[in-house]
Amino acid sequence: MGYTIKYVAEKTHLSPNTLRYYEKEGLLPNVKRTESGIRYYTDGDLEWLGLITCLKNTDMSIKQIRDFVNLCYQGPETLKERCEMLIEHKREVEGRIAQMQQHLQVVTHKIQRFTREYEEFLSEDKDSGTSGSV
Repeated sequence: MGYTIKYVAEKTHLSPNTLRYYEKEGLLPNVKRTESGIRYYTDGDLEWLGLITCLKNTDMSIKQIRDFVNLCYQGPETLKERCEMLIEHKREVEGRIAQMQQHLQVVTHKIQRFTREYEEFLSEDKDSGTSGSV
């Protein structure tokens, strides 16, 4: 058959509410149900969830993900458009990474500076013969 919502939630680290929300928003449009209405997920659904999680974690909006999913379900004639969407998203992610690298360099520089100043402070404190609490 398939996987329960509880199993999928544990496997993907997404809450059952998030899984239901993704389904409601059209990100998982083909989740199967038993005759009694209980959701069950397929390996294909798990693969989709992996992609959705990746796109979401790289700040793609729900609307953009929904548009991407809709294109996927339209068939191979949308492959070029899907590729273009992912290429643009990749550029945006790379831009954010570059910006974060710059921020990281500033933080690293400050750590080095404050470490050096602290070591100088300790050495001056020892040289003066006073002891202070650090």
